[in-house]
Amino acid sequence: MDDLTLALTVVGGIAVLGVIAYNSWQIRKAGPKRAASPVQRGDQREPDFGSAAPASIADRIADPASLDDAAVVGDAVADPATAPTDELGNLVLPVARPPRRAPARLDALIDVLVSLQLDSPVSAESVLSNMPPSRRAGTKPFSIEGLSVDSGDWELPVPGARYSELQAGVQMANRSGALNEIEYSEFIQKVQTFADALGAMVDFPDMLDVVARARELDAFAGQHDAQLAVLLRARGAAWSLGYIQQQAALQGLVPGPLPGRLVLPAADLAAPPVLQLSFDSQVALLEDPNQASLREVTLSFDVPQTDPASEPFAAWYSRATALATAMDAVVVDDRGQPLGPPAFASIDTELKRLYGALAERDLAAGSPAARRLFS
Repeated sequence: MDDLTLALTVVGGIAVLGVIAYNSWQIRKAGPKRAASPVQRGDQREPDFGSAAPASIADRIADPASLDDAAVVGDAVADPATAPTDELGNLVLPVARPPRRAPARLDALIDVLVSLQLDSPVSAESVLSNMPPSRRAGTKPFSIEGLSVDSGDWELPVPGARYSELQAGVQMANRSGALNEIEYSEFIQKVQTFADALGAMVDFPDMLDVVARARELDAFAGQHDAQLAVLLRARGAAWSLGYIQQQAALQGLVPGPLPGRLVLPAADLAAPPVLQLSFDSQVALLEDPNQASLREVTLSFDVPQTDPASEPFAAWYSRATALATAMDAVVVDDRGQPLGPPAFASIDTELKRLYGALAERDLAAGSPAARRLFS
């Protein structure tokens, strides 16, 4: 082989390798963004905001002139530099448990209350053994409480206690609608059977009055229900599930009890999550989270369910802007319109009005009655 042939062979080989390398780079570039490896995470540095503490999100939103497009990173509860990983290098994060909800207590604001008169005190064991098998009338939950002989308080039946009086209540409205005639009739039938078993006298409110109250309460709830949500839409490359989990972890979000949900837990274990980041649940069920790509996730919070003291709006705004910056995404509404600081400021103004209207009705956001009504 002469020198010219050898040179052409070498050049051709280099050209082929170059094409292969370029194609590999293009494929990788077009693929979804993946979570950083443990080594890369170890080299990351925390953002430096300087010595002065940043103004709160609530203060910045309240003054639209002070808002800018800078991301505000919230307190992180998971540091990917130290978080445990599996054999593939994916983050292994604690799964948020369902809130430990306290037993529902009857409330005349949202329940139809029915008194059961007893000839003599009865034991909790007798009450519990004769309870209806189902605690629902159609789509509406109902409860039975007893007036404790010892404490003088109304409570759900507790073994060992004795009760001088009983009361039953069915919820007049929830997000399924108002209590209707069929549901109220089912409630009457179950409570009457229960009362007969205990030898109690019971008098039920008029059905027409109950249904009218239920419809009025449902109308109020419908006018004051709100679930705020924004979409984070990828500008360029899509995201792998591992990448989304890693970025969400930096903002304090952890996997929720349902697939396709990452949540920001509330400080109160009995309260629902403050925020929810949701995406296609089918992606969350894949064995390898890096095999699928996502271009859009939803960040939301349930207004009536969340106590304003936990500052859900500030958390929602700060996480949305921080995730958008970190993931190269644009924040848009359900119509695909971009949302900037002025839009968030306007939402905050309307939110304060909603909080006021709920409080005036004694259904303050995050209260037990509000959580039941808006469920």
